[in-house]
Amino acid sequence: MIYLDNAATTLRKPPAVARAVTAALGSLGNCGRDLSEAALDAGRTVYAAREKLARLFGCPRPDHVCMTLNSTMALNIAIRGLYGPGDHVISTDWEHNSVLRPLYALEDWGCELSFLPAGPDGRIDLAALEGLVRPNTRGLVCTHASNLTGEALDLAALGRFTRAHGLTLVVDASQSAGTLPIDMEAMGIDVVCFTGHKGLLGPQGTGGLCVRPGVEIAPLLSGGTGVQSFLPRQPAAYPTRLEAGTLNGHGIAGLSAALDFLEQTGVERIHAWETALVRRFYRAVRDLPGVRVYGRPWRYDRAPILSLELAGWDSSELSDALWTDFGVVTRPGGHCAPRLHQALHTAERGLVRFSWSWYNTQEETDVAAAAVARLAEEGAP
Repeated sequence: MIYLDNAATTLRKPPAVARAVTAALGSLGNCGRDLSEAALDAGRTVYAAREKLARLFGCPRPDHVCMTLNSTMALNIAIRGLYGPGDHVISTDWEHNSVLRPLYALEDWGCELSFLPAGPDGRIDLAALEGLVRPNTRGLVCTHASNLTGEALDLAALGRFTRAHGLTLVVDASQSAGTLPIDMEAMGIDVVCFTGHKGLLGPQGTGGLCVRPGVEIAPLLSGGTGVQSFLPRQPAAYPTRLEAGTLNGHGIAGLSAALDFLEQTGVERIHAWETALVRRFYRAVRDLPGVRVYGRPWRYDRAPILSLELAGWDSSELSDALWTDFGVVTRPGGHCAPRLHQALHTAERGLVRFSWSWYNTQEETDVAAAAVARLAEEGAP
């Protein structure tokens, strides 16, 4: 199997991840619930992961790294906890449904929305942001990198814009965490939402949000925390404010091991390798008859994603043929990115997405490109 669906979840993890999860299953208690060594070890494991995530994202305080089950949960917490009726929020046409659907829910409750449009080539003009600001604008919520084209936004430029207008900047780093550099302090980001199971190379069921000191997010969930049990409301201090219930300590142990690997290997080195594989694939398929590639895979400042269509093929049929005939795993369809598909005029047929990770090879990339070439030569079914 040649696994090129890493934008959905990375299949291959550093070996230390599985070892850490297995060890945690037999040793960790419930963080903050008692004074046993098992509970204390759980607390140490979680806090160590917070420290590593704070370093990775340039978050000033580890206790402002709040754990969730994935980026969808983190984004719901941030969006619903920052904005409400009467507020105006700006977003983009690149967004995943984990941003869009919480925003649309807010719209049903009286929040106003504007979307920075994508052109027919999928690109976004950040200069158009100025024209979207209103007196009641409160924030900008945007993805760092599109899960469809891999194109990335300039977070530093967005940070300057939001600071100039007194807005909060919430970033969905689902496709960029562990692949592209993110520095909250340097870039002026208020909230970074991330998932553990993609570029961070950790287990599913892990993720979170990093919150800049001074940003007040109302809790989405309330419940047990292990501390301040007699308070009638969720404790106000981070990270407990946003962490109701038992954390996934076993998964966080695996995520912490993955973060060790990222620190030792280097995000820049990982990005360079993944980018080289995307470019290698692009050079092999760009001139094939009937193939159209979306985005600009020759650029360096992007996620390791390439989406294409093949004339006469529905994306699901093409993805099925790649798997059935060649053992290449891809993702077809709408990719939970409806607004960008509409901008690209690909909503009806969808696209086939190829996405790489550190663990993919040049040989796998060549086989995948040869498979596309073979299907292009054979023609539509």
